[in-house]
Amino acid sequence: MKASVGWIGTGVMGKSMAFHLLKAGYPMGVFTRTENRAKELIDSGARWYDSPRDLAAEHDVVISIVGYPHDVEQIYTGDRGVLSDTKEYRKCRLVIDMTTSQPSLARSLHDKGREAGVSFLDAPVSGGDVGARNGTLSIMVGGDEDAFQEALPILEVLGGEIHLQGGPGAGQHTKMVNQTIIASTMIGMCEGLVYARKSGLDPARVLQSVSGGAAGSWSLTNLAPRILREDFDPGFFVEHFVKDMEIALSECESMGIRLPGLQLARELYGEVMKSGGAKLGTQALYSAVDRLSDRSAE
Repeated sequence: MKASVGWIGTGVMGKSMAFHLLKAGYPMGVFTRTENRAKELIDSGARWYDSPRDLAAEHDVVISIVGYPHDVEQIYTGDRGVLSDTKEYRKCRLVIDMTTSQPSLARSLHDKGREAGVSFLDAPVSGGDVGARNGTLSIMVGGDEDAFQEALPILEVLGGEIHLQGGPGAGQHTKMVNQTIIASTMIGMCEGLVYARKSGLDPARVLQSVSGGAAGSWSLTNLAPRILREDFDPGFFVEHFVKDMEIALSECESMGIRLPGLQLARELYGEVMKSGGAKLGTQALYSAVDRLSDRSAE
């Protein structure tokens, strides 16, 4: 019999991920702040709960993918959090946080979980809304080997590349590597599209040439066509990417290193935020790069 799953997080990615587990036959409960936000999952067989504590009381595994580190902390250690009950009243013995969060928080929750008799994995993901819909996410895991092996059948429903990177917090550190690479890649992609347009080329035809060469990337394949369609709907929110970059920059400071490309990307995305683009997709960086490219405005 498959483990029962308590799900927390029904945003751009979380809802698709939860549906994959339902379709795979996992019994599911879901916590959202209002029942209406979980309506599609409830209509597909999930049961709604009004607190993480009640969810943990009746499910073998709890999985979360929410917005910010403070949300994660509240879910697990708040007054009605997953770890708030004594273990005699809690069915849950494994939790998987798939939020991009702080490595230090992951380590802290691992320790608090162990004290409460619960295994904790930090398992942030990459692949955006497309990867979530297709079940092809890259999943970066930190935690104990035994907990990873227990979680693996569930994670395999959600993703393709699934790797245990090390102990608690290692998944989050790996996600910071991912976001650091993406940050500079997004600048290059947007600058390339601006150059193509300003030089009189057909940007769509240019993409056909460069996407399959050394310049190719996930962002170029999936986000550049959206830019050309002027589609800035979120597959991943600008405000969440800014949060990720700030975590990465904080970790850099702790390690005594400086990453100028990451810092520049944070500054450019700050311009997107200032112009009201917090809820747009990360491809909205194009508008800021386009504005800055206009030397006639100097």
